[in-house]
Amino acid sequence: MKIEIKHRVTSEVLFNFECENNTTKLTVEAAVNEGTDLRRANLYGADLTGANLTGANLNGADLNGADLNGANLTGADLTGADLREANLYGANLRGADLRGADLREANLYGANLYGANLYGANLQGVDLGFGKVDITKV
Repeated sequence: MKIEIKHRVTSEVLFNFECENNTTKLTVEAAVNEGTDLRRANLYGADLTGANLTGANLNGADLNGADLNGANLTGADLTGADLREANLYGANLRGADLRGADLREANLYGANLYGANLYGANLQGVDLGFGKVDITKV
């Protein structure tokens, strides 16, 4: 089955991948492994549970409502990404660049944020496991 990752504004195909029993997770991992630039990718609501996205360029990507439970986003560029209501439970965001990202109502319970850059990120209603926080600028 062939799956395409498209630009969130222009709908231009950024990457496509075909294999038997393909999933969005497998397609995104293949794109990252090949060093594909996924800036402004439309990954709205994507199931990326446990995905290895180390070093991914997801600058400005639409990950609104995406399931990134247990995903490895070490060193990923998520600058300006839309992560509203995303599930990042137990995700590894060590050294990730989240400057200006929109994380409103995201679940960050158990996430590793060591060394992550959250400058200017919207953290309104974020769940860090000890209740929701209401921080709009870090």
